[in-house]
Amino acid sequence: MRLNLMEAAGASMIVSLVLIAGFAPKIAPYDPVRAVASTFGDPAPPSHSFLLGTDQLGRDVLSRIIFGARISLAVGIAAMLVTSAIGVVVGLLSGFFGGAMDFVLMRVTDVMLTLPALLLAMALVSVLRPSLLNILIVIGLVSWTGVARVVRAETLSIAQRDFVLAARAMGAAPARLIIRHVLPNVMPIIVVMGVLGTSGTLLLDAGLSFLGLGVPPPTPSWGRMIEEATTYFRTAPWLAVFPGLAIFYAVLAFNLLGYGYLRRSGRATASNPTDR
Repeated sequence: MRLNLMEAAGASMIVSLVLIAGFAPKIAPYDPVRAVASTFGDPAPPSHSFLLGTDQLGRDVLSRIIFGARISLAVGIAAMLVTSAIGVVVGLLSGFFGGAMDFVLMRVTDVMLTLPALLLAMALVSVLRPSLLNILIVIGLVSWTGVARVVRAETLSIAQRDFVLAARAMGAAPARLIIRHVLPNVMPIIVVMGVLGTSGTLLLDAGLSFLGLGVPPPTPSWGRMIEEATTYFRTAPWLAVFPGLAIFYAVLAFNLLGYGYLRRSGRATASNPTDR
C-alpha cells in the first residue's frame, strides 16, 4: 500500500503528536503546572531560557503545550471512538432494517442535527460537571449524527448487493448479515469518518475548554490556555498564538490523513469498480 502525499503528511504529523504526548515528561523543559519564572503577574516573551515565553503565573508555555497534547489527543481520539460506535450502530440498524426502525432512528438523528453541538455539549457538561471522562462522553454523544447518516447511506447500498441477497436467501440471520457481510464493506468509510471526526472532536474539546467547561485546571489544555490569554491579547499575544497553532496543527494533521485516504480510495474504486 502506497500512501499519497496528503496521507503521508497527515500520518507524519499525527505520529509526531503521539510521540510528543507520549514522551512529554522527557521533552518538556519544565513542570507545566509550577511557576518557573520570577515574572508572576507579568507574562514574559520568548527567550533563550523559555522558548515560547511564560504565562501570567510564571509557567513555561512550551511545557504546557507539550503536556496539553496529551489531553487533546486523549479526548479527541476517545470521543471519536464513542462517536463512531454510536453512529455506526444507528446507521447500520437504520439502513439494514429500514421501515419503522429507519424512520424512528433518522427522526432522532434529525432532531440531534437541529441542536447546536457546542451548546448541547455545554449544557451536558454543566449537568455532569467537567472531568476528562465526562468531556469525552459528552463530545461523543453530540457528534455521532454525521457518522450515522453516512453509514446508513452505505448500508442501504450494500444491503442490495447480490452477495447480501444471496446470503439472505440462504437463511442467514440479520446479525450475521450485518457483521459478516455489511460491516466489512462499510468499514472503509467508517475509518475515513473516524479520522475526519477526530479533528472535529479536537475543536469541540478546545471550545469547551475555552469556555471553562473542559478538563479542570491545573491540567494543561490548549483551549484553556487560549482562554487564560484573553486578558493579554494586546500585551502578550504569544500566550494565545502558540496554543492556537498547536490546535491548528492537530486538526490539519487528521484532515490531511482523512482526505488523503478518501482521495486514494476514491481513485482505486474508479479504476477497479468491483465489490469490496
